[in-house]
Amino acid sequence: MIAIQDLNFSYNKGRPLFKQMDLQLEQGHIYGLLGKNGAGKSTLLKNIAGLVYPNKGSIAVLGHDPRKREPSLLKEITFIPEEFYLPAVLSDKFIRANAPFYPNFDIQYFKELLGEFEIPLNQRIADMSYGQKKKYLISFGLASNTKLMIMDEPTNGLDIPSKVQFRKIMASALTEERCILISTHQVRDLDNLIDSVIILDEHRVAVNASVATLTERLCFKKVKELPADVVYAEAALGGYNSIQVNTFAEDSKLDLELLFNAVSQKQGVITNLLTQPTYV
Repeated sequence: MIAIQDLNFSYNKGRPLFKQMDLQLEQGHIYGLLGKNGAGKSTLLKNIAGLVYPNKGSIAVLGHDPRKREPSLLKEITFIPEEFYLPAVLSDKFIRANAPFYPNFDIQYFKELLGEFEIPLNQRIADMSYGQKKKYLISFGLASNTKLMIMDEPTNGLDIPSKVQFRKIMASALTEERCILISTHQVRDLDNLIDSVIILDEHRVAVNASVATLTERLCFKKVKELPADVVYAEAALGGYNSIQVNTFAEDSKLDLELLFNAVSQKQGVITNLLTQPTYV
């Protein structure tokens, strides 16, 4: 689906965001893209969509070079940016102007999604709140039925009930032919939604692993006292939230926030645990 090799990128020859970055993404997955502020999450999404260009290296999306902005590729990409502009028109006019760019656009599905998000079908887009506009864009993107869906901070501006709806709708939207890439700093919003995690750190991809691999290799658990071989821990009420080597194949639930903090402070340790073939 997406193959990135030796990606180098900086704005106006300033501080480099990416150095020799490699990344492979496959169809049939929902990826959560995490990173500190300034790590380049939005920039990576823009590189994939062909909105900015690498200084060096290559990006292939569905076999195309996104820099060429070929219609045959663009019809298979929907990009929901963090900051956006929607015209002051009725929904019907917006659909007539934009849906034809997406051959697989499903108007009935779009109406169903608006109903799920409780957005009036004939409301002027300019009269919507920020959260309603965000949900409108998400609905349009899903109804476009593209093979690649890129979302940058999609839950910003959504209230708690809307976030619950978002997770429910996104979970049902994944197909074997579709790849969904979601960037966020609100890691709790991705709980029980994503099946793979990408973490950017130090100009490269520090982690690119499935949730299954993460919970197979690492055990996330709350303990009263820290064992000697703990990988990472944070103080919590009544003890510690910890990450340990999953020596005894215990079942545990991935704690995205804890994993992110662990990578930020102990990237080498986490990377080695995820890449080594066996444990000693």
